Amino acid sequence: MQASRSVPETVVAQRKTVDLAGVHFDPLAEQEVIARVVAELSGGRGGQIVTPNVDILHRVVRDPELKGHLAASEIVVADGKPLIWASRLAGDPLPARVPGSDLIWSLSAAMAEAGRSVYLLGGEPGTAERADEVLRERLPDLKRAGHLSPSIGFDARPEEYDEVCDEVAGAAPDLVFVGFGFPKQERVIARLRPRLPHTWFLGCGAAIGFVAGVQSRAPGWMQDSGLEWVHRLRLEPRRLMRRYLVDDLPFAVRLLAGSAGRRLRGGAVR
Repeated sequence: MQASRSVPETVVAQRKTVDLAGVHFDPLAEQEVIARVVAELSGGRGGQIVTPNVDILHRVVRDPELKGHLAASEIVVADGKPLIWASRLAGDPLPARVPGSDLIWSLSAAMAEAGRSVYLLGGEPGTAERADEVLRERLPDLKRAGHLSPSIGFDARPEEYDEVCDEVAGAAPDLVFVGFGFPKQERVIARLRPRLPHTWFLGCGAAIGFVAGVQSRAPGWMQDSGLEWVHRLRLEPRRLMRRYLVDDLPFAVRLLAGSAGRRLRGGAVR
């Protein structure tokens, strides 16, 4: 199923957005995202949140299929200081970065207050179960619809993929946190959305692991200064060195330079 079919074109067209490298971001702060999700759930409407960082944006601009996942999302907010800097240089600033690893906490708290339920899908085996226990301890009023960490490569095995989707759909949660990394998590969401039209989905990457305590986030000062990628590179140098240093860093420099040039040319989107 093509992700771009999930959302009527009128929804995207009516949004006031900020353009970065041809991708439309919603100028929303974290609390505004939460308020919108709560309001949409109250109205019986589901949706999807995606939080691109530099790496995701770099991949999206080169691949129409990946860009379709963003076009299919009701809320697109920036997770990454370089994207915030680029928007400011272009003269059309995004208010703040909104990481999925923050939203998993703030949205869960909002769901607890609203009497809504959440489902955790993703992480290494046992990770979602541990994260569910942490949420139960921190947010005792939160309704937990379920949790599942499928085996690695489940999406390549049709029968197992169907079983995973059946389990999530059968739980009928109000909000699903899907943590497989981009774009796998978005492909899973695209498959689940038709079965759960009144549910909200957040592709949250490593956030389930952060909640469970099996993965560590960068210190706050590194997050605030745009150096979170250095922390991740230190933890996984073999896997991430080429991605961050060869692909993403030059792209980030071009993005910032292009945004500054656009402002000088008077081309900022208003």
